[in-house]
Amino acid sequence: MSTTEFPMSVARRQAFLAGAKATIPLIVGAIPFGILFGTLAEPSGLSALGALAMSLIVFAGASQFIALGLLSAGAALPVIIATTLVVNLRHMLYAANLVPRIRHLPQRWRIPMAFGLTDETFAAVSSHYLQQEDDKALHWFYLGSFLAMYSNWVFCTALGVGLGKMFPDMTRWGLDFAMSVTFIGMVVPYLRSTPMWTAVIVSGAMAIATAGMPHKLGLMVAALCGIATGLSLQLLKRRTSAEQANSGVDKSEEAAQ
Repeated sequence: MSTTEFPMSVARRQAFLAGAKATIPLIVGAIPFGILFGTLAEPSGLSALGALAMSLIVFAGASQFIALGLLSAGAALPVIIATTLVVNLRHMLYAANLVPRIRHLPQRWRIPMAFGLTDETFAAVSSHYLQQEDDKALHWFYLGSFLAMYSNWVFCTALGVGLGKMFPDMTRWGLDFAMSVTFIGMVVPYLRSTPMWTAVIVSGAMAIATAGMPHKLGLMVAALCGIATGLSLQLLKRRTSAEQANSGVDKSEEAAQ
């Protein structure tokens, strides 16, 4: 290895470990969620092997729970696929946010990054991206976060499958509440302006108002309403600031004359 390559290897390793470390608090909240999925698998009609395969191949917590519910209700496969697809549409918003930072990467990087794009990894990576404007090892940070979350999810699924056989009543322990707390912890640190707070309030209100919509479509309606409101307020804020700046320039020119 040449002397020019070694520093980059160190930077990659440090970025990888930093990504895994940044995701640990989110992993803690996801642990009971993964265990709960494993315990629910067999009572819902999914075999232990099927549960592990779903976590390995699908790797989408909320969608996996929805799939279990539909499976236990006897829903057809096309209905399950379509419903989980709608729920996962939020990842398009995540991807659109990250594209400017990863479009230079080759396909061999972008494919696994797309597979590993979860709520937790997006939260950890977005925070890091905001702090590091020019870092050539950012995709290694992403990889560290993704693999930490992925290995935890698969392990917790396997643990849940085993515990589900030992303690059949684990589904009544309220473990799913931990994920709600985790999502709140992911969102709150980013609420630093009026448009952000307004977007959260509007999307939350719309999520409650549209909770009865079929196939969880209310989630997308709430997300779109929140985004539209926040973006409109942000653009209005920028326009007001620009007008005030122009007004200040005009007054300065008048005073100079």
